[in-house]
Amino acid sequence: MNASDPIKLSKNSCKEGAVHIWHLDEVVITINGIKHWLWRAVDANGDVLDILVQGRRNAKAAKRFMARLITQFGQPRVAITDKLRSYIKPISHQAPDADHRAHKGLNNRIEGSLRPTRRREKTMGRFKSPRQAQRFLAAHDQIYNIFRSRRYRLSATSYRHARADAFCLWADYTAEMTS
Repeated sequence: MNASDPIKLSKNSCKEGAVHIWHLDEVVITINGIKHWLWRAVDANGDVLDILVQGRRNAKAAKRFMARLITQFGQPRVAITDKLRSYIKPISHQAPDADHRAHKGLNNRIEGSLRPTRRREKTMGRFKSPRQAQRFLAAHDQIYNIFRSRRYRLSATSYRHARADAFCLWADYTAEMTS
């Protein structure tokens, strides 16, 4: 079982089409004084689908990231990006049926989901290497999807049940990893 399995388990309880609407973004992170780009994909529910740390921010890097996402989740129906032109070619070639929307206001979902990543980065005293950043963020974002509170949608009782279910899922997952 790998780090992407918790999200597959949590997707079973989500809306059917949520995985097919992707919000894509990239943000700069500094690792040992060198700029790297953190590419992120978030679905319509705000769950992190995947991340990738790369040294470049060009069409080749976007193509690599899109290939990873399509391999794992299939083709999206809608891909929402900022106005970075590097996304145009990979989306049109790798997901020709996807509706590509590049508008400033549509990408707010992913911009808001970046805050926990920045907090973790600061708490850890920054990342030491691109590999360490990739491994940590990939695992932590998937775990965060399970425990992320969606409290505004739930009553107190429902929230407690959802939280208990998340802890049971986590206990089962860790027991499977240790055995």
